[in-house]
Amino acid sequence: MRRRTLAPHLELDQLEQRYRQADDPVARSQWQILWLLAQGQSTEQVVQSTGYSKTWIGTIAKRYNADGPDGVGDRRHANPGTVALLSTEQLAELDSLLDGPSADGGLWTGPKVAAWMATRLGRKVHVQRGWEVLHRLNYRSYVPRPQHAKADPAAQETFQKKPS
Repeated sequence: MRRRTLAPHLELDQLEQRYRQADDPVARSQWQILWLLAQGQSTEQVVQSTGYSKTWIGTIAKRYNADGPDGVGDRRHANPGTVALLSTEQLAELDSLLDGPSADGGLWTGPKVAAWMATRLGRKVHVQRGWEVLHRLNYRSYVPRPQHAKADPAAQETFQKKPS
């Protein structure tokens, strides 16, 4: 049974306190792992207690040893994500264009927005990106309901009137 050693950044009772008081569930799990390791439990015992893999437990211990308490927590919160395809100015321009008809005179669609984006960006843009931008801008195209070619408006009006 292999026992991991932790750098003496915090005392055992401080590790337990951080574990018990953590608000973030990811940080809580990591503090629990460190607290169990600091008690002298083997990696296998911590695996049994927490359900995390040996590899992940080792990663948490290495982060703690290298960075101390700052190495604990959910690092995804600091991930800035990908850079937006359109700048704020380009989004504003597109938003104002959506108030009118598209270049072909019809309604704006994902493929049409993707084509507009491609001309602005100077590269190919997948159709899905067009739909995503439309959704992000809360664009809704209102299309009248289709009518049957042989529909009789007078008969429909009579049918819809309620007897008094």
